[in-house]
Amino acid sequence: MQTNAPNNNQANLTVAAGENVPRYTSYPTAPHFHPGVDAIIVRGWMNALEADDEISLYLHVPYCDRLCWFCACHTKQTRHYAPVATFLRSLHKEIETVGDLVKGRGRVRAVHFGGGSPTMLEPEDILALGKALRDRFDFLDGASLSVEIDPNDMDEGRLDAFAAIGVTRASLGVQDFDPKVQKAINREQSFLLTKSVVDAVRARGADSVNLDLLYGLPHQTLESVAATVAQALTLEPDRIALFGYAHVPWFKKHQTMIDEAWLPDSAERLAQSQLASRLIVDAGYEALGLDHFAKPDDGLAIAARVGNIRRNFQGYTEDNCETLIGLGPSSISRFRQGYAQNIVATGEYEKAVSSGQLATARGIEFSVDDLARGWIIERLMCHFAFSAIELVERFGDVGQKLLAAASRLATNGVDRLLLLDGEHFVVPQESRPLVRIVAAKFDKYLQTGTGRHSLAV
Repeated sequence: MQTNAPNNNQANLTVAAGENVPRYTSYPTAPHFHPGVDAIIVRGWMNALEADDEISLYLHVPYCDRLCWFCACHTKQTRHYAPVATFLRSLHKEIETVGDLVKGRGRVRAVHFGGGSPTMLEPEDILALGKALRDRFDFLDGASLSVEIDPNDMDEGRLDAFAAIGVTRASLGVQDFDPKVQKAINREQSFLLTKSVVDAVRARGADSVNLDLLYGLPHQTLESVAATVAQALTLEPDRIALFGYAHVPWFKKHQTMIDEAWLPDSAERLAQSQLASRLIVDAGYEALGLDHFAKPDDGLAIAARVGNIRRNFQGYTEDNCETLIGLGPSSISRFRQGYAQNIVATGEYEKAVSSGQLATARGIEFSVDDLARGWIIERLMCHFAFSAIELVERFGDVGQKLLAAASRLATNGVDRLLLLDGEHFVVPQESRPLVRIVAAKFDKYLQTGTGRHSLAV
């Protein structure tokens, strides 16, 4: 099939990259959750777990000791540890409540600490959390435990504590090593500090180290992005996540500290993304999904090659557990029946869990249509393709209707975002940076919601 000329294709990519679409770490996406899914319903979903089910746990720590202006996470800054200590008492209570509900109904395959900054916790609190989880949940042998690390938080005590509770993977936020960029986002962090933490977690037995890089930040240029990637590669990370900065000041007010005049435009963002991706792949990493890279022998790369890579709220993962239970304010759980999100406000969360209740605030129950569209979207986001035969085999009449919609898109799409290749619908190589736009074509909620989204690239 004849392809567009490279210059025309690049122009088309640039225009489309300026569209705003969801990141599709879930489907339906969080703006469509509603309070009709409450604690009573979620309790029923937990009771429906079976003894041999494998589950994942996500713990959200909603505090940082400094606020990075680029961040869109649910977190707040505190210079005092007292609010953190109060939160931790509530988190232990939630672990107790949820652990009692699922006892004998599931075994833990993976744990992820996120935030906020889980690495601002005191060493004794890290150890206490690790013990509480193992006391209340049944862990499988070889269960993985990952943590998001702000290198500025780390000291010997915290490094030792995370090693003691069994951390197998560390994900370090880097963003950019250019001092001018770092100052503009309030995240000053030297290369030497980052290297010292990478070396320290490896010395303590972590199997995998991930670095998070960003493009589209204030004052970034192609030269500064290339320099940051080059420095990051010298650390030989097992994985690299390359995210586009999401400028959403209507959602996160502290992003107003970033002057929009400092931000690269859509064409510059696309060029930064393409340059960084090329440099990482040229260094021997395999490109996975939209924005992840891994060494060929890393578990994520292996999972991608055999078709087992998945996408959830932590990004791309080899975790195939059908059930993910979120603990802490704002955390989101996924059950076979639907999604459920905890109360976002820390004080309200603490009131709910202190009384022995689940902290559920809202969620959404899956219809067959949701499951079918979600399957298509996840396959596109992970593999840039989906099987027409498998779609119908899995979802019957609903799959057949979506197959017809996909056929129309592939037949009529002059922008070549989706093509039919045998029995597979495929996003062609040149259009893969826009896979979120392709996914959005299957999102029935997108035109009816009021949520605002970030740039496609």
